[in-house]
Amino acid sequence: MAEVRMSLEEYLTLIEKRPDLGRLVRKPTVSKAPKRPRKASAYSKRYGAAFKRLQKRYKTKGGAWRKGGFKACQKAAHKAAKK
Repeated sequence: MAEVRMSLEEYLTLIEKRPDLGRLVRKPTVSKAPKRPRKASAYSKRYGAAFKRLQKRYKTKGGAWRKGGFKACQKAAHKAAKK
């Protein structure tokens, strides 16, 4: 059998043209640092605190939201957080 030698460029070109051959070659994996969650802004912290403080006004005794209560609580919390 004859010996065939290819340059690296020829080999990579061959793999690009025949994707089924590319499965045989493992590509090196680059490990990335895990993504960190975004830091909460000052406004979002104020809004969250205001929402928790105001929600008891917009809920029933059983703890369920009143009709339109969640929307009203959101609006009130945004208003309070802006101050």
